[in-house]
Amino acid sequence: MFSLILHGRKSVELQKWRNLRVTVSIVQNAFPFTTKSFSSTIAKDSSPKGSTFTVSYLVESLGLTKKLAETISKKVTFEDKVNPDSVLNLLRSNGFKDSQISRIIRAYPRLLVTDAEKSLRPKLQFLKSRGASSSEVIEIVSNVPTILDKKGEESVSLYYDFVKDIMQDGKSLCISCPEGKKGNRIRNISVLRELGVPQKLLFSLLISRYQPVCGKEKFEESLKKVVDMGFDPAKSKFVEALHVVYEMSEKTIEEKVNVYKRLGFSEAEIWAIFKKWPYFLKFSEKKIILMFETLKKCGLVEEEIISVLKSRPQCIRSSEQKILDSIEMFLGLGFSRDDFKMMVKRYPCCTAYSGETLRKKFEVLVKMMNWPLEAVVMIPTVLGYSLEKRIVPRSNVIKALMSKGLIGSENPPISSVLVCTDQEFLKRYVMKHDKLVPKLMAIFNRGRVS
Repeated sequence: MFSLILHGRKSVELQKWRNLRVTVSIVQNAFPFTTKSFSSTIAKDSSPKGSTFTVSYLVESLGLTKKLAETISKKVTFEDKVNPDSVLNLLRSNGFKDSQISRIIRAYPRLLVTDAEKSLRPKLQFLKSRGASSSEVIEIVSNVPTILDKKGEESVSLYYDFVKDIMQDGKSLCISCPEGKKGNRIRNISVLRELGVPQKLLFSLLISRYQPVCGKEKFEESLKKVVDMGFDPAKSKFVEALHVVYEMSEKTIEEKVNVYKRLGFSEAEIWAIFKKWPYFLKFSEKKIILMFETLKKCGLVEEEIISVLKSRPQCIRSSEQKILDSIEMFLGLGFSRDDFKMMVKRYPCCTAYSGETLRKKFEVLVKMMNWPLEAVVMIPTVLGYSLEKRIVPRSNVIKALMSKGLIGSENPPISSVLVCTDQEFLKRYVMKHDKLVPKLMAIFNRGRVS
């Protein structure tokens, strides 16, 4: 099955990880990596009142966006600021910056309802008693916040030792393990580090409930396949492919490949898309066919659908209703069905944006700047640009120049204004106006901030 992709790259030598062994035994129950222990109780805390307060608190205290705060409030809620304040104050007093605290809370929201004095402070003190400096504690907790969820000094100690070893690039892991899933986990993550998988990806495997690193023979088989496929261990796609190959039997993968072949994909195209986005093979036959039928409702024919999925396979995640709603949204803004079809072909991601996001960008691009609908249809990628960081500040600069008659009375092409880097934009429209540079830069930067 994998013969089509076993070319163009030599297999990575795996002998170094096959010989990797562990030598020191540890307590069997000291390494519970799963996050299930705290996630299973989260729902008990939710209430409408608590959720509203939680969102407000996260926005005001940590500077999170409302959308992110709402996401976190689905995982943990509280109705007053006493406990969360005590947690934040303790972290700050131990040298954590707000940016690091925000990162910790995003990964481990339940920390905000942990008892700061009885649970959190003793764990931070224990980590320091193991010889960790304040900066090391901050780095470890920031990277793997769930170390603070571990119960008992042995568990915290083992977690600390293992994470610290991962962070010591270029050194051999000295942590060892018993047989079974816990031992496999340590051994397999050690193997991945030896192959060059970066810390960030190792940490995600360490704390995820859904991972391919608990097996032994199956892990080795899956890893060899992924390496032979030519995935780069330094890239996230390597871990994504490992997930897919580990979790799906060869028979199941063959069945998914055959579904795509029946829909018109060649086998070479299927594996090329898999290399681009490994989760392409994770969807059910029903979902795959439904997406095909939905794209046909957008006016695309088979060849065009294949082209869309080859360029943007992530589109298959979209629901039928979301795409149909997207059609109605574009029609409501004045685009025709042919316009929508053309935009999907050129920029499949245009179906992924919310109605509110599209309306805001439409207001600036078409109503404020008077660019014609045809300009957006020709370059629909402009819909993917940040309203705050690109569209608004650049549009404000252009409006200021037009008001002074410095670039004529008509807008410059949308591509000239938006489809370029900041440096190119500033060189093209700001730096050539010597006396106005400070004012134009103020307009540009004010737009980005607001």
